[in-house]
Amino acid sequence: MIARKADPYLDLAVIDARAPRVNQAVVALLCLAAFATGLWPLLALTALHLALTIWLGRRWCLPFLAYFGWVQPRLGEGPLEDARPPRFANLLGAIVLGVASLAHLAGLPTLGWALGLLVAGLALLSAATGFCAGCEMYRLVALARGIRHRVIERIDLAGLGAPEGAEVVVEFTHPLCADCQALDHRLEGQARPVVRVDVSRRPDLARKYGVAVVPLAYRVRPDGAVLGRVRG
Repeated sequence: MIARKADPYLDLAVIDARAPRVNQAVVALLCLAAFATGLWPLLALTALHLALTIWLGRRWCLPFLAYFGWVQPRLGEGPLEDARPPRFANLLGAIVLGVASLAHLAGLPTLGWALGLLVAGLALLSAATGFCAGCEMYRLVALARGIRHRVIERIDLAGLGAPEGAEVVVEFTHPLCADCQALDHRLEGQARPVVRVDVSRRPDLARKYGVAVVPLAYRVRPDGAVLGRVRG
């Protein structure tokens, strides 16, 4: 078995980016099978499956079990991403398919099939291209709730282990973030010392400075004044 950076059933803040695409492919196939056969209860079954995955965890998701148990050990771990957007996408899928099932029960099959095919199309798009409409909606909701990068003018270097009297780079990071590791590599060898803040260990600092996503890095003067953001 190829070594993993993140345990799929313990490190729930992140997920192998290929796993949600496998799940979306299965959702699309089930919805299309329901439409082709006229068996609308398949839509309700798919909604239930998504709901159980959200409420009870990844071990209740059969596509996840297949991917993490058979595929990932052979192909290796894919890029790790924030698990919240695909989880939100699953929630939306469960809600829409639940409404589709209720429409069939209410004698509105046209509405029921339209909603089922909508989910099938978006799930197929996500599986084939990686573009997840539900994930994009999550980001829009996050922006609407004010979860966004703040304009940071000062960072308190006290307690961060920064060398005194030196201009530094303060990097907000996460040990399981693939983009963070890439930024770490780019920052190696540059003149300024790098002070890394692990947001999984210091969520208080992530909240204080409005860090919604990582990696995020700033050039900071010895007095704590922020000179600018380091583009990663």
